[in-house]
Amino acid sequence: MKILSENKCFGGMQGVYAHQSESCAVEMTFGLFLPEEAQDGPVPVLWYLSGLTCTHENAMVKAGAQTWAAEHGIALVFPDTSPRGDEVADDEAYDLGKGAGFYVNATEDPWTPNFQMYDYIAKDLPDLLFSEFPLDPARQSISGHSMGGHGALTLAMSLPGRFASVSAFSPICHPTQSDWGRKQFTAYLGADEDAWKAHDSTLLMEKIGFDGPILVDTGTEDQFIDLLMPEAFAQAMGQRRQQATLRLQPGYDHSYFFVSSFMEDHVAFHAEALYGVST
Repeated sequence: MKILSENKCFGGMQGVYAHQSESCAVEMTFGLFLPEEAQDGPVPVLWYLSGLTCTHENAMVKAGAQTWAAEHGIALVFPDTSPRGDEVADDEAYDLGKGAGFYVNATEDPWTPNFQMYDYIAKDLPDLLFSEFPLDPARQSISGHSMGGHGALTLAMSLPGRFASVSAFSPICHPTQSDWGRKQFTAYLGADEDAWKAHDSTLLMEKIGFDGPILVDTGTEDQFIDLLMPEAFAQAMGQRRQQATLRLQPGYDHSYFFVSSFMEDHVAFHAEALYGVST
């Protein structure tokens, strides 16, 4: 692991690190905020998965999450959204290839050698983090935005017992039925749509659900709301009687102005689940 930068931040430390990823077979970069409490022992962890075109840096510098994480004594993990490098396959479109890993394990060429983002988030990066930093693996929660909201919801439901809570900003809720999903799943996973179902939060909610609280925020003026399909996820949650809060925020769009406006709510929501009490 290489230290790329470390900066004092709200009493804690915001670092950026690089390591050789076994699952993605390239060097990967991630951000990690450690609150001041980490000096005394392991702290709870909130994962934040970013959206299309993003790197580890977008949420790290735009979401304002460190302010609230420091208040609650929670670490923040900001992974990249895809493998990078000259040898990594890419596409001219912004929504496929680099910056668009969709948090799946690709089974189709030319994506298979490096685009193993599900394994990277589920196993590879956690193995490194919990061996190198004072983080508590028994207290983890996960959040994300857009494509990252899709990743947060699907990982939370497909890894039962891993996360105490899950939240999402403007998540892609039903990718098997959306142009933000069908295109990428066909490329990464092939034409067999049965293989896609494990990466659709609406279908996972219908089949599995989540053993914990869920918070989802989407702006009513989100320019991509027809691709996100929050109504499908809401219907699935209602049918399952899932413990969840789904909010449509009047006038907000898809940007980080929206994310940062409600980040305090989301960190406090996760803090309550991670500590077992309202903080």
